[in-house]
Amino acid sequence: MENQGIFWGIAPIGWRNDDLPEIGAENTLQHLLSDIVVAGFQGTEVGGFFPEPEVLNKELALRNLKIAGKWFSSYIIRDGLKSVISAFHEQCQYLQEVHADVAVVSEQTCSVQGEDTNVFQNKPAFTDQEWSVLCKGLNTLGEIATTYGLRLVYHHHMGTGVQTLADIDRLLEHTDPHFVHLLYDSGHIFVSDGDYLTLLHKHIDRIKHVHFKDVRKDTLQECKEQGKSFQQSFLHGLFTVPGDGCIDFTEPYQTLVEHGYQGWIVIEAEQDPSIAHPLEYALISRKYIDEKLLIKKEEKMV
Repeated sequence: MENQGIFWGIAPIGWRNDDLPEIGAENTLQHLLSDIVVAGFQGTEVGGFFPEPEVLNKELALRNLKIAGKWFSSYIIRDGLKSVISAFHEQCQYLQEVHADVAVVSEQTCSVQGEDTNVFQNKPAFTDQEWSVLCKGLNTLGEIATTYGLRLVYHHHMGTGVQTLADIDRLLEHTDPHFVHLLYDSGHIFVSDGDYLTLLHKHIDRIKHVHFKDVRKDTLQECKEQGKSFQQSFLHGLFTVPGDGCIDFTEPYQTLVEHGYQGWIVIEAEQDPSIAHPLEYALISRKYIDEKLLIKKEEKMV
């Protein structure tokens, strides 16, 4: 029996990639959503190719699926808060209309995740003034999100100014916990810091959205040695679904449950769908969840 209050989703990025639209372009919305049903998940996040709310809501209702949230690239430092607010209002309006729970925000000023550069060595860094601008801006966006019935969850990400545990510490220390929450992504923090548990335990009270992303350790080493970019790394097979990589998700899941986590755990793995069949990998992750996570919880309760 699944833990009440925890919803299991799977991200559309395994079927189609927003940053590289040609990847998986043959996979339609209907195909994606139907695969999610077959694999036994309760919902997904909004992809860049998703339609207007009324169209999406009909397709979701036909399959009894829900929307968890959607990515928002903020450029608070580069463009200023005023230029970001309008687009964020539009995003929140969309999310409200599709009955989502969270607005996923990631500051993209100076990001190298889309550039042809060594993502393992060329991480951007913010000045003290830039950190101040970012944190104040996130507080404002987080307050706006609440007016739409949403939570702003910040997505730490490889190749951005908020990537490492130290970066996340600083962001959370200087933002309002009422308005700025954390998206915990196991894969990004493991690739960044080589440790996926410290962040979880340290900031469990701020975590309001979760991405379970696995990592192929041998591939990670190859990508580091070859100085690959972020896109080159995931196309090389850096990320995968739980049950197919090196991360043991039993402790992260038990930690979330024991701390009374309520919300989404979304399976996410940037992969080329022509190599990693989306439904096949969705089923691999579902099997891992059922056999390694939910079963262990039931055994513990007996």
